[in-house]
Parts: sequence; structure tokens; C-alpha cells
Amino acid sequence: RLLVEMASARVELDTITYNAAVSACEKGGQWATALRLLVEMASARVELDTITYNAAVSACEKGGQWAKALKLLVEIASARVE
Repeated sequence: RLLVEMASARVELDTITYNAAVSACEKGGQWATALRLLVEMASARVELDTITYNAAVSACEKGGQWAKALKLLVEIASARVE
């Protein structure tokens, strides 16, 4: 929701703003929202970095979504994220 408000206020949604949102999802136990944000980032052609993936993997781990966390780890390796 915050990212939608930021976009409508013409705040640039970049890797840093998305990372903050994914990290907030991690801390709030919102693994599904974190994964949706990753999809949104890719659609918007915003770079996913190590911080992005780390927060998303952690959100999945905290939510007991081990299969999704492992899928992200495979994606990280194939994308050669730095």
C-alpha cells in the first residue's frame, strides 16, 4: 500500500525503496507479500539485489515456506545476483 502511495506521489520506486518494503514484510511475517513485491520489481524492471533476495528468503523461512525459500536460492544462483 505504501509503495502505491509513493508511486502516486511520484516518488521513484527503486531497488532501495523496494528493499525496504521487502524487509518490512520479512519483519512482519508477510512472506506472500514479499514474494509479490519481487514479481512487481521484475515487472517494473527494478534490479533485484542480494538484499532483496536475502529479505525475501528470510520472510519465507520465518513463514515456514521452505520450498519457496529454496526456490529463491536457486533463482539467486541462476541470476548471478551480486
